[in-house]
Amino acid sequence: MRGTVNTQPRAGLRRVVEDLGTTLLDLVCGDPDTAGNIGGVVIHDPLDEPVLPRQALVLGIGVRGPDDTVRLLTALGDAGAAALVVRAPAPADPAVITAARKSGVALLALTRGASWAQLAALLRSLLADGDVGEAGPQTLGGTPSGDLFALANAVAALLDAPVTIEDRSSRVLAFSGRQDEADPSRVETVLGRQVPERFTRLLEDQGVFRSLYRSDQPVHVAPPETDGFHIPRAAIAVRAGDEVLGTIWAAVRSPLTPQRGQALHDAAKLVALHLLRLRAGADVERRLRADLVSTVLEGGPGAPEALSRLGLTGSAGVVLALAVPDPPGLADSPDLHAQHTAERQRLADAFALHLSATHPRAAAALIGDVAYGILPLPPRQPDAEERAARTGTDFLTRIGDRLSPLIGIGTTARDGGALPRSRDGADRALRVLRSHPGPRRLATVADVHVEALLLDLADLSAERGDPTAGPLARLLAYDRQHDSHLVDTLRAWLNAFGDVPAAAETMYVHQNTFRYRLRRATEVARADLGDPDVRFALMLQLRLLRN
Repeated sequence: MRGTVNTQPRAGLRRVVEDLGTTLLDLVCGDPDTAGNIGGVVIHDPLDEPVLPRQALVLGIGVRGPDDTVRLLTALGDAGAAALVVRAPAPADPAVITAARKSGVALLALTRGASWAQLAALLRSLLADGDVGEAGPQTLGGTPSGDLFALANAVAALLDAPVTIEDRSSRVLAFSGRQDEADPSRVETVLGRQVPERFTRLLEDQGVFRSLYRSDQPVHVAPPETDGFHIPRAAIAVRAGDEVLGTIWAAVRSPLTPQRGQALHDAAKLVALHLLRLRAGADVERRLRADLVSTVLEGGPGAPEALSRLGLTGSAGVVLALAVPDPPGLADSPDLHAQHTAERQRLADAFALHLSATHPRAAAALIGDVAYGILPLPPRQPDAEERAARTGTDFLTRIGDRLSPLIGIGTTARDGGALPRSRDGADRALRVLRSHPGPRRLATVADVHVEALLLDLADLSAERGDPTAGPLARLLAYDRQHDSHLVDTLRAWLNAFGDVPAAAETMYVHQNTFRYRLRRATEVARADLGDPDVRFALMLQLRLLRN
């Protein structure tokens, strides 16, 4: 039996490992970067050896033991295959590792509990459209791929009960009909597309989620003692291997019969497949858009084609750069880092949605740790940057202060070729906001032009290794040696434009004490503070010292 799919090269093995490695596949040995584009996906059949395309990804269904694995790796190496996937755990035998290295075929392991059908469906999303099976609309289990609402209705028909499909955070992804037959808590959940927090706390206190995540069988949930929740539930975790993707909840009057329990168990596998397809498809779409936006903002020979694919040819535009400050302790906490990464992606998605609502042809993508948005505007728009600032301000107002995001806005690009310069301006404005924490959360590059120049000058000085010199260097050395505050005194005086009472107040000292310190600073620095050039030089040095 042959199962060749996706005969057109679409993606490399590195892409497959990165996208599926957290869910379904583990890299046992081999270097994904040495393989070229995947030329096809083939199901191995020892009774009818298929003809392999170059750089094939072979699904070793039923391949067990080190001897079988070694023989297949050797044969695949001669045929020019890219990788072999076997069921986990892969044979832990030195001969297997040696065969993989000699053949140049990477060895991957499909996690236990995941189905080969799930893997094939995800490879379909990653490698090509319509790569597995027939052309036309794709279906999974007879339901249109990704249509969770149709699937919820199908499960409801099997169980004769209203059903919801929820993610790990109890957000409602889809629901069936007949919700009016359930209790008020279900109606409130469907209307809000989220299980109310008071109900999730009750379920957590009862250990319901713990039971769900520990079992692959349906769990009967008795209604907690609270108003609005009086119909029992049958629930099951939706899994892909060891990963819990979500849950299915059915409002039932009595415990499920064994037949209906098995139906819910089987339905959970199909729901997992749909959720994985949706996630993979969203990841592919997000990555493609990020590549196009990145190409446009970097400029170069590929930019015109990327502009055309984004629908931005012939438009003026302004680049907005959004970033989230790193929380304290991020580097020392892997859990906090993962949570922060997920929140940053969700914020970037919300930013893209907001820009699209503002202008249908707006493009946005997360590139590194910054979400860039391109806001297209009519040519010769006189207030382009002001409009972009209003758009950014509206977004910050909507999302609130929890993550404290910052937005930098670049200059107006009169055409697509000038977008890299607008992006540079947005980056510079964003850097100023990051370097000077405070209540200000949005700035155009024109607003912070001087601060951006000072940061550029500080970079240049640091790159050349220029030491602090002249009067300020003498003051710094004196302060270090005598634990005095002459530099702070000079800074306060300069900031107060020579107003001694105001400067003394900022230092919380008496005016006479301040005058003494200022005279001492003048003597140590050997500087004439009456000379405007000297004052300017000292002010500039102090600003660079602070940056």
